[in-house]
Amino acid sequence: MSTKLFIEKYEQEVYSILRILVGFLFLWHGSQKLFSFPPAGHGMPGYIIFVAGPIEFLGGFLVMIGLWTHWAAFICSGEMAYAYWFVHGTHVLLPIQNGGELAVIYCFLFLYISTRGSGVFSVDHILKKGS
Repeated sequence: MSTKLFIEKYEQEVYSILRILVGFLFLWHGSQKLFSFPPAGHGMPGYIIFVAGPIEFLGGFLVMIGLWTHWAAFICSGEMAYAYWFVHGTHVLLPIQNGGELAVIYCFLFLYISTRGSGVFSVDHILKKGS
């Protein structure tokens, strides 16, 4: 008798859904910065708009569709590490106190995605199968 859970046979598909969802959610942070949609409700410094905005929008899009995923996710992870240490963590270290929980979660999700790659539901997978 197998000790595996029934869901384990779908590990590849569930991972791809996680990657798609994380990329989709992240690109909206970039959309807020670049296009003011959806409205952020507060102003942001120019360097955040012009540096973080494109990384979040383009990086989130590339991760979502699974194209050049290793590099896109690695850059997004680095941006979130920077956001935590230089924006949220400058005065108080704990993420729950400094509002940096989302930055930490994104940082480590993108780091995991960068090591794992695109998965089965991705442009990279389609391109790899085609060659």
